[in-house]
Amino acid sequence: MTRMMRKRHGLKHIMQRWSEQPQGAAYGQEKDAASCDLRTVHSRESEQSGRGATKRLSTMWSSIWGKSHQDHVMKGPALHESLEPAVVDSSAREQRYMSGQYFFEYLVVVSLKKSKEGAYEPQITYQFPKRDGMVKFQREEEEKTLKALTLFCFPEGINWAPLTEYHSETFSFVLTELDASRRNGYCRRLLPGGNGARPPEAYCIISKLACFGLFSKIFDEVEKRRQISMAMIYPFMQSLREAAFPAPGNTVKIKSFIPDKGTEIISLTRPLDSWLEHVDFRTLFRCLTDEEVLLVFAATVMERRIVFIAEELSTLSQVIHAVAALLYPFIWQHTFISIVPEILIDVVMAPTPFLLGVQRRLLDQVIDQSDLLVVDLSEDKTETFLVQCGDEKSILPPKLHDEILQSLRHRKDNASVEQLNKVVSEAFLLFFVKTVGHFASYVKRNDRGEPGVFQSRSFYKAIESKTTRHFVKKFLQTQMFDLFIQDVEQQPTSSQKGIFHQKVVEYQKKKADAKKKH
Repeated sequence: MTRMMRKRHGLKHIMQRWSEQPQGAAYGQEKDAASCDLRTVHSRESEQSGRGATKRLSTMWSSIWGKSHQDHVMKGPALHESLEPAVVDSSAREQRYMSGQYFFEYLVVVSLKKSKEGAYEPQITYQFPKRDGMVKFQREEEEKTLKALTLFCFPEGINWAPLTEYHSETFSFVLTELDASRRNGYCRRLLPGGNGARPPEAYCIISKLACFGLFSKIFDEVEKRRQISMAMIYPFMQSLREAAFPAPGNTVKIKSFIPDKGTEIISLTRPLDSWLEHVDFRTLFRCLTDEEVLLVFAATVMERRIVFIAEELSTLSQVIHAVAALLYPFIWQHTFISIVPEILIDVVMAPTPFLLGVQRRLLDQVIDQSDLLVVDLSEDKTETFLVQCGDEKSILPPKLHDEILQSLRHRKDNASVEQLNKVVSEAFLLFFVKTVGHFASYVKRNDRGEPGVFQSRSFYKAIESKTTRHFVKKFLQTQMFDLFIQDVEQQPTSSQKGIFHQKVVEYQKKKADAKKKH
């Protein structure tokens, strides 16, 4: 079997992991990121044929992944085994972790070690905590999962050489298990202390909590201690692991001793808007103009195939998470890989919707695809959209398109992350309030406590604007709306709370007041 064929076979397991993003905080359930209802999602009958095609494709791309991984990245167990979730009884650990006792599951250090063949291969050189009391197969499964992380810490593969200078960068990725449970990977790559040329190393934290800014600060503290001694990392991470994860807007304080400095108090504050704590819109609007952001948003709402191109991993990571956040209260349900490792680049051939981040050096393997949107985020780009379907500018209703642009102009150049997030998120949230915010009136319920039934035809026909009605009719066919409305049908009306519901009520009251005046 050829090297390329092995590569394509390996896609089976990545497609299984990322073809369905788990349903997170649904309508009326803006939950803590640590307690989201992560479950396997199912589409309605109208979408079963399309999703069946995805599963057939996943089955076709079957299973010699491990040998491909050995060829390209490291020697060791097959990667398809590494990426599979450990089949163990972890209920005790989950209970402690989900209760807020643990910030994270693992901290690992991934270093580049020279192989006998002369290539640099990523290997885990430090792990905290070490798991004790495991039976043999549990320990083996854990080792395979941890080794798989090296693929995302160094997605470039084995193309490394010693360096004297390296710009530190922080990025994140998402691991979605076959059972739809979700873990976030936070990674910082930097040049370790020492003299002369040396390869970079990566710190990686695995957590079920989605809070990029908070974990970036944790990396600052880890890096500070690493410069003194690797042994200094342990007491800090142990203190952090024993601390309770703070509620939105609250702060947790960690005591940590550093030689020559004494005991330090480290404050870790969680953003008040917990559904935006994994997002920083600054990079998105630095790379794209307002008009370009709206074009990307339009393609994302229609669940298109979208690839982002950049050199820096941090740029790819921050932009792709920011784009997904624009969809709130809806959740991207398809393939989502913020940084595609080189060995998995063939995922761009998948016929199903995806959001992918690809490094610029792999651009030639992307632009020969059709029916997708390729967005160049580079500072020195000559054009932003390298490949387009052609209809992106006509997707959004013109009036609402202009209203979003007008709202975005309210942001200030010197705005903080929280201020920028508020302006941007409210601009796009109001778009959904105006287009589909009247959905609750079209969920018919009975007195027997049975699930409601959404009246889709009456729903979109109630929209007065022809262009808005045309958009909504298409949007109803997306999986993100389908999963959203399924959750609404299952919930009693009394449970409809949260930011989106609040904005819907405010908007409807404003409309009613305006009618009374006229």
